[in-house]
Amino acid sequence: MINVALFGPPGAGKGTQSDALIKEFNLHYISTGDLLRKELASGGKLGMEAKLIISSGGLVPDEIIVQIIEKTITEHPEANGFLFDGFPRTYVQCYILEGLLSKMNTSLHCLLSLEVDEEESVARLLKRGQTSGRLDDNETVIRNRMREYYEKTLPVLKFYQEKGVYHPIKGDNSIENVREEIRALVIEELRKQPVSIVLFGYPGSGRGSQGRALAKHFDLEYVATGSMLDEEIEHQTPLGTLIKERYENGVLISDEIVVPLIEKKLEESKDVRGYIFKGIPRTLVQSYILDGLLRKRGMSITQIVEIELSTLELIKRLDARSKTKGKMPYDSTTAKIVQRLQEHELKTVPVVEKYAQQHGVTKVDGFGTFEEVFDRLKAVLEKSVWGS
Repeated sequence: MINVALFGPPGAGKGTQSDALIKEFNLHYISTGDLLRKELASGGKLGMEAKLIISSGGLVPDEIIVQIIEKTITEHPEANGFLFDGFPRTYVQCYILEGLLSKMNTSLHCLLSLEVDEEESVARLLKRGQTSGRLDDNETVIRNRMREYYEKTLPVLKFYQEKGVYHPIKGDNSIENVREEIRALVIEELRKQPVSIVLFGYPGSGRGSQGRALAKHFDLEYVATGSMLDEEIEHQTPLGTLIKERYENGVLISDEIVVPLIEKKLEESKDVRGYIFKGIPRTLVQSYILDGLLRKRGMSITQIVEIELSTLELIKRLDARSKTKGKMPYDSTTAKIVQRLQEHELKTVPVVEKYAQQHGVTKVDGFGTFEEVFDRLKAVLEKSVWGS
């Protein structure tokens, strides 16, 4: 997750740059003006309160604004972060945003300030006024807006400069150059954030071996429910006996067993660069559980990858594996192999479909040598997660 505030005087080009940021990094756009107008139109409790204040000539207080922002954030758990435009506007609002994001186990990671000379801003807005028809695009109003912006914004910029997240950007460069500079700063910040990669694929697709290799290559923690469950079996714990029995019958292990093991794993490795998850989520319920486990740590899913193989190839691989030391309990007969594949189709494919709608799922061809598939997966993650 990455949270960005975009600043700049009127005419700096925030709207243009916001659109690009939202699309590329899956951020949810938060503009207090837009949110307030939406709340007023909805007729909800907060909107009615704001309407009464506005109708009596007052300004909507921070008390209402922060509730609207918090409501918007909680309604969009699928976002990879939030882009704040026009908030915080005052020094006091800086602390409000800090408290709000802290409550959600996250923070503002970078403030990007488009720095444009006042005369350049005025010239841009006057030019816009010739075609937009906006009454406020005249020089007197523009100069007043500029003065108000700088009076209120300087303390905000100083606040985030002291926190080390303030990044000035020359906004009078070309749109493309400004966009590239912003993109580079966001990618640099993303590389500092812990990542969460979910690896999907049918049994036999190579998720386990590829997941371990990717974790080693990118210095990530490999979180596999199968490995944790196997440890319980290996140590012959009472839990391990129960797990073995369910394995042999081709039944999925219950969430009451899986979740505490995953939570323990995340807690033990909380200072790592990130995680690769294999074997969770296997069900729709587990997808919400994983989102909750990550959100608790101020994280969200960064990338979802599915390794694709034909059913015939899967059966051939699982049958071959059944004759090796690395065989799984469900590899023992063709009937059990088919049952496990069907279970994946019924319970896990809907999870992939859900993520495809919310986050997008990158599909990678799993046919070929281990090295060929690994190179494909590595290229996908290098580009989509770290932008290299």
